[in-house]
Amino acid sequence: MANARRVIVLFLDGVGIGADDPAVNPLAAAVYPTLERLLAGRRAVTATGRFSTALAELVPTDAQMGIPGRPQSATGQAAILTGINAPQRLGEHYGPRPDNRVRAILDEGSIFRRLCAAGRSAYFCNAYPQRYFDAVQRGKRLLSAVPYAAVVGGQSLLTHADILAGRALAADFTNQSWRDELGYTDAPVYTPDGGGRMLWELAQPHDFIFFEHWYTDLLGHNCALEEAVRTLQRFDAFLGGLLAAADLDNTLIIVTSDHGNVEDCSIRKHTENPALTLLCGAERARYAERVTNLTDLLPAVFDFLEVRQ
Repeated sequence: MANARRVIVLFLDGVGIGADDPAVNPLAAAVYPTLERLLAGRRAVTATGRFSTALAELVPTDAQMGIPGRPQSATGQAAILTGINAPQRLGEHYGPRPDNRVRAILDEGSIFRRLCAAGRSAYFCNAYPQRYFDAVQRGKRLLSAVPYAAVVGGQSLLTHADILAGRALAADFTNQSWRDELGYTDAPVYTPDGGGRMLWELAQPHDFIFFEHWYTDLLGHNCALEEAVRTLQRFDAFLGGLLAAADLDNTLIIVTSDHGNVEDCSIRKHTENPALTLLCGAERARYAERVTNLTDLLPAVFDFLEVRQ
């Protein structure tokens, strides 16, 4: 698929646009070379606001969508994955994992299902360890919104075998946690930069590829500022590797989140800050103009891929 139009979504759970305060905000507390280059030396903080450079568009994105209160993962992710204002439909923000109401929205509007129905290839590239599938089978765990939406689209969730075969990545950007924490000593390990380049390779057969990182939300809940800095630095290098490998003339890269959290490590709850959205690559300025809240991301993907909604 050389020179094919393609969308790559990098989803970071619980990353908002917050204060330029290094005491609480990891995005203000360290140097991130890729983000610094993309944003012409600015930080992804409230003071920067909606900002355009020669390389990227920073778009603080409304995660409340007209419903007061702290946005939550299930409804926020459903809005991204379907273009439907899930909090408005439910009359509340809900999470962390989808209940029957949110699953009905994902059944209706899953981007994976709709792209496949339009003859496009959509791929969720995260792998899951066997213990995850065991917990789901025992009824001890519910699928979160992203894997649920992928399954609705007809994709089987990826496994250890897919990691070994080079068909998947772990959520940590490098697969290192699969060795250190899950006992998969044969998992290939990448540098963060190499993980980003690997994502580009995974994207080649597909029109749309989605990568999910959930750990940032957990770090926000734990007020773990120093670990959040290290995690976001790994992401920064991962993004840098992807950008270095990608065909940016034909690829739209969307970094986005479902709600704020880790950008304020002084509290353990989600914030009401706008969610982080960063657009890089082809036609980024055109689509940045169209993004106000989380429901605007799916229409941008469909328009870029020239798929009728």
